[in-house]
Amino acid sequence: MAKTRDCPPIFLHKDSASMVMMGLGRLVVTLKSKVRSLKMKKPYDKMEKTESMRVEIRSRKARKLIEETLKIADSPKTKSFAF
Repeated sequence: MAKTRDCPPIFLHKDSASMVMMGLGRLVVTLKSKVRSLKMKKPYDKMEKTESMRVEIRSRKARKLIEETLKIADSPKTKSFAF
């Protein structure tokens, strides 16, 4: 049978624990600010949309809407009315 070593429990003083928590709090604040600063930097200038880009976006949206409408109309679960 192996002998186990009894270690005395480690007691932290109340002030020591609060100092550790303050240190961790400062670390978290520092990391958050660094991440925020990285997100803020934009490596490019924002380009305005041209008229042809707007037309392309509208046509894509229209195609998607038509596709969804046809999918619903062809579905056997939905009832469609003939006018």
